[in-house]
Amino acid sequence: MSSKMIFINLPVADLGRSKAFYEALGWKVNQEFSDDNAACIVVDDNICVMLLTRGFFPTFSKRPIADTVSTIGALYTVALPSAQAVDELAEAAMRAGATEEVNEERRAQEQLVGLHGRTFIDPDGYQWEPFWMDYPGA
Repeated sequence: MSSKMIFINLPVADLGRSKAFYEALGWKVNQEFSDDNAACIVVDDNICVMLLTRGFFPTFSKRPIADTVSTIGALYTVALPSAQAVDELAEAAMRAGATEEVNEERRAQEQLVGLHGRTFIDPDGYQWEPFWMDYPGA
């Protein structure tokens, strides 16, 4: 393997529901790295989301699992090739059961710098922020 890859590992309450949610976004399940405890969701050639059951996740850390429904510990941001791609992903997420978080003040600031972004919360409380930015050289 010559390139670097990023694997984001997320504990999930219902592995089947979470797999279906991410497949509805157009992301694929890599069956080779999936079983009853985990599912590898391929975002692109270099980024994968590992969905791990709440019973299996503790085998990777002794720290307690965060309650992501009521608190936030991270934002997962994905750069996309166009504003339309951002809207398509966000709308697919909403159709699949996500909730949209709208911050008008932030949206106005983003528009000033040529950024188009959306924010959605998946069924397990993880916050995703697809965006596209119109900048010179893009």
